[in-house]
Amino acid sequence: MIPPVAAPAFLARHGWAGARIEPLAGDASFRRYFRVTDGLRTAVLMDAPPEHEDSRPFLAVGDMLDRFGFSVPRPLGIDLDDGLILLDDFGDARATPVLAAEPERERATYAAAIDLLADLHRQPAPPLAPYDEAVLLREVRLLPDWYLPAVGLAEAPGYDAAWRAAWGPVVAATAAAPVLTLRDYHADNLMLLDRPGVRGLGLLDFQDALAGHPAYDLVSLLQDARRDLSPGLEEAMIARYVAAAGVADAAAFRAAYEVLGGQRNAKIIGIFTRLRDRDGRQGYVERLPRLWRLFAGNIAHPALAPVADWFAANVPVAARRIPK
Repeated sequence: MIPPVAAPAFLARHGWAGARIEPLAGDASFRRYFRVTDGLRTAVLMDAPPEHEDSRPFLAVGDMLDRFGFSVPRPLGIDLDDGLILLDDFGDARATPVLAAEPERERATYAAAIDLLADLHRQPAPPLAPYDEAVLLREVRLLPDWYLPAVGLAEAPGYDAAWRAAWGPVVAATAAAPVLTLRDYHADNLMLLDRPGVRGLGLLDFQDALAGHPAYDLVSLLQDARRDLSPGLEEAMIARYVAAAGVADAAAFRAAYEVLGGQRNAKIIGIFTRLRDRDGRQGYVERLPRLWRLFAGNIAHPALAPVADWFAANVPVAARRIPK
C-alpha cells in the first residue's frame, strides 16, 4: 500500500499540495484506496491502474446516481492516464464493521438499504449494457472453471443447460423492465453517513453496474458472503421490498430472487477460489462454507430444480468445502 509515484503531483494539481497520504484499503480488484489529509479536510485517493482498471464506468455510474439524488463520493480530481481519482471522503463508518460492533443497528440499517433499493428501482431505466443470459452464464461458469478443479472434480455435461432451464423467466423479465443493478450491493459497500443534508447511506463500488433484474441487488444485500444476518431478517426485508416496490407477483419475484441468488453465490464461489489460486489472495476462501449454505437454500427452490439435480449428481456434499 505504497502511494503511487504520481500521487503527489496529481494532488498538487488539484489543490492538495503537501497533503498526507495514508493507506485505507483495497478490494478484490486492482484498485487501492488512500486517505488524503490536509489540515481539517480529508479526501479519498483511488488508485486504479489503467492497464488493469477502466475508471470511466465508475465515473459515469456515479454521475447517474448523483443525478438521481443518491449519496456517492463525488470526484474532486481526475487523471485517467495515471488511474488516479480524488473523491469525497465518506469517513470510516462502513456498515459491516459498524454492525459487528453495534448489532442493535442491524434492522434499521437494512431497512434503510431496502428503501434505498426500492427508490433506485423507481428511476428511469439506465443506459447501460444488459445483465442478460450471456453475462449470467459467463459468471456462473466461474464455479466449474475454478472451484471444481480445486476440489479434484471434472465438469460433467449439462451444467450450462441446467442454468439456462432455470433462468428463462428471469431473463425475459429483465429484458422487459430493467433497473439499474449495482451488482455489489451489500453491507461492506454501504457507508453510514451522519452529516447535515446527506442521505443516511453512501454507495461504494458501483462501477460494474448493468441494466438487470430488481431481485439481483436485493439478494446481494440479504445473502452476504461476508456476514450472516440475524434470524428472520432476510424474510422481513424481502417483504419490506415487495411492499415498497409494489411488486405485483410476489411468487414470481421470489423465484427470481432464488435463481439470481444461486447464480450469484455460484459465481462468488468461483471468484473466491480464483482469488486464492490465481492471485494468491488467501482470505476469501474462508467464506466458502457460508456461500455453500446460501447456495443450498437457493437450489431448494423449485425454480432451480435443474441446477439442484446437476449438483446432486456431480458435486457431492462432501466436496462443497474450502479446497485444500
